[in-house]
Amino acid sequence: MKQPEQVDRVRRFGSSQRHVHRAVGWLTLICLASAACLYLGPLAQLVGRRPLVTTVHRWSGILLPVPVLLGLLSAEFRADLGRLNRFAPYDRRWLRAVRRGRTGPRDRPAGKFNAGQKLYAGWIAGAVLVMLGTGLLMWFTGVLPFVSRTGAIFVHDLLAWSIALVLIGHTRMARADPEARLGMKTGYVSRSWVERRHSRWLAEERAEGAPPSASPAGPAGPAGPSRTAESAE
Repeated sequence: MKQPEQVDRVRRFGSSQRHVHRAVGWLTLICLASAACLYLGPLAQLVGRRPLVTTVHRWSGILLPVPVLLGLLSAEFRADLGRLNRFAPYDRRWLRAVRRGRTGPRDRPAGKFNAGQKLYAGWIAGAVLVMLGTGLLMWFTGVLPFVSRTGAIFVHDLLAWSIALVLIGHTRMARADPEARLGMKTGYVSRSWVERRHSRWLAEERAEGAPPSASPAGPAGPAGPSRTAESAE
């Protein structure tokens, strides 16, 4: 039976963004879980099969960039990467509001991604590349003989703990925002959520001449997010 059309929904993510996010999430979870089984004594004794766990850990880490590389075949995914890499003046305002503890929509204007999401994406991308590099140096010790394996292990382990802590924070924030989770699960979010949390998003797309993020019933109308974006100046 066909689902009834919902005029108050806005398309946030296509299938490419959702599949990449899901694949990277699972690979990260496998990588961290296998790392815990290798480095935490009680877990290592409980799981055993260290050679197998080592193989799973290595290949889950090596495969982490693959979903992102495949995602580059999608124009929607490339457009989102461009948004994540571009800081707007209102992003600094969003960060100032966070430092001052202000939570109102007027204090935290955002495009499709807020400043925190942009910083998180940049940090996690850099961290994964460093983890991949140090992991390969630990695996193939003779590739760069002037690099100490002990140093590579230290950086790898320290960054692994940092990634685990950051991902815990990311998960907690996602759990606190059911609408954001729904957007990643179904691709659609409510128009009222967009007005509250990402007031500049649709107005920016129209200004850039990008195709509007349409709801299942049609494109975004002239009212709503654009007015909110103007009032947040």
